[in-house]
Amino acid sequence: MNLPTERVIVTEVGMRDGLQSISRIMSTDDKKRWIDAAFEAGVRHMEVASFVPAKLLPQMADAEAVIAHALTHDGLVVTALVPNVKGAQRAIGSGVHRIVAPISVSAAHSLANVRKTPAEMISAFAEICSLAKGRAETIAGLSTVFGCTLQGNVPYDDIRDIARQALEAGADVIALGDTTGQATPRQVGEIIDLVRGIAGDRLRSVHFHDTRGLGLANTLIALQHGIREMDSSLAGLGGCPHAPGATGNVNTEDLVFMLQSMGYETGINIEKLIASRSVLEQALPGEPLYGYLARAGVPSQFHASKAAR
Repeated sequence: MNLPTERVIVTEVGMRDGLQSISRIMSTDDKKRWIDAAFEAGVRHMEVASFVPAKLLPQMADAEAVIAHALTHDGLVVTALVPNVKGAQRAIGSGVHRIVAPISVSAAHSLANVRKTPAEMISAFAEICSLAKGRAETIAGLSTVFGCTLQGNVPYDDIRDIARQALEAGADVIALGDTTGQATPRQVGEIIDLVRGIAGDRLRSVHFHDTRGLGLANTLIALQHGIREMDSSLAGLGGCPHAPGATGNVNTEDLVFMLQSMGYETGINIEKLIASRSVLEQALPGEPLYGYLARAGVPSQFHASKAAR
């Protein structure tokens, strides 16, 4: 079967989402090495930091320094997460290209994560969009879209309402997040269709966790429903401090392998990507690293089959 060559953007979020749940602090120099290695492998979109108070998340105390280094790489799209207006001011001042504001559809998760109700976050997001206008692209990262370990079921009507409010607040992009790792393939298709009916082509990105082994299956459904931007984390690092039980993000190496084996272009060199895991092995000794491809290796026929297409 001849598959069309189409580009998919893979955003490496390990430097932010991957590290936020790890107690061991990665040094600024090691974070820079990770960015360098990812860039060398062909990764051109990275979410490298979050602007939260250092006392709450010491792992992100060096956000400005990490971003300054990332911006030295020509062609790298640099993203930061901002939970509030003050964080957005810092992020915009640092020169990032994109800012993500986490907006939980679940009120329980929103209060635990950012100490604001969803309505309060929408209000703050409107101010963030105003501040960022002409300076950075704004992404409404809709969290707990597929379920919440604190609240339970998240009604589709609530998802629709928050998506609409985020767009009215000025979101350039809507991203759907499986914060707690509860998404199922059927849900993914239904919710993408639901939100696309409101957001149109401003619905661009998805963020899945692999808590129950469905990360790649959910990604595949998102692809089939027209999504072309995917978040992932090297070695499957990650989790949310306020999402009990949520384990790592979709593994970047496995995701890139799946995409390329299907004929999608990512611009990423799979061997160099696997080799970049050495940065984590050295900087985070003893930290579990995941990934099927890294364990089994790239099949010998992989590149030949790509060339034949």
